[in-house]
Amino acid sequence: MEDSSPRPLAIIKAGDTFGPLREQRGDFEHWVLAGLGPIGLPVVVLDPRRGDTLPPPAQISGAVVTGSHEMVSHREPWSEATGAWLAQLVAHRTPFLGICFGHQLLAHALGGEAGNHPGGPEIGTVPIELTPEAADDALLRGMPARFDAQVVHWQSALRLPAGAVRLAGNAFEPHQAFRVGPRAWGLQFHPEFDAEVMRGYVDHLAAELRALGTDPDVLRTRVAGTEAATGLLRRFACIAEAHETAAAPA
Repeated sequence: MEDSSPRPLAIIKAGDTFGPLREQRGDFEHWVLAGLGPIGLPVVVLDPRRGDTLPPPAQISGAVVTGSHEMVSHREPWSEATGAWLAQLVAHRTPFLGICFGHQLLAHALGGEAGNHPGGPEIGTVPIELTPEAADDALLRGMPARFDAQVVHWQSALRLPAGAVRLAGNAFEPHQAFRVGPRAWGLQFHPEFDAEVMRGYVDHLAAELRALGTDPDVLRTRVAGTEAATGLLRRFACIAEAHETAAAPA
């Protein structure tokens, strides 16, 4: 008898947040899971850094790759293997969402380029502007043309893969969001961060920011809620649920 159980959505844990913040608020995978909302799918958390096997695309309803303090350009074996797996997901049209590190890894895995942003880090609550192409995008359509999001990154998707559709950017980072194929997205910003988490990052990085000539106190006062950006996780959950429903046997 064919198994009619829904296929799980996989959260791929690519990194860990800072210890003190993790003790207070949990880690990347917990924030992503909370943002997905009351999802009608089982959820599994897999960590390729510890050797977890990533499932074939046909065995999952979708996947999210979290942020990380690692760098895509370092090309660690686990990161490169995860990138090759992402390429399989895209080819299979399995819904995929890459956040920050995951966004950059998606670009790298499909022939784009990830590396240090020439302007240095981008940290705090920043404005994001949609491109005209976002109006017809399954994830971003209906979003405000301009909305705030939380960011913390030193590296970027410097060059998008061939055929990618740029969906959002800002004055500092032109590639804040892109899509490849019909169901794979990269977001440079962090929809899973709330204001408290963002302030935690600014506080933890304060000395480093001062050394770079940035005032962390100013950044901290500018941190605000980002409800529109946060809602993208729930939107992605709905896309994965719809994909699973369409694939379910009659």
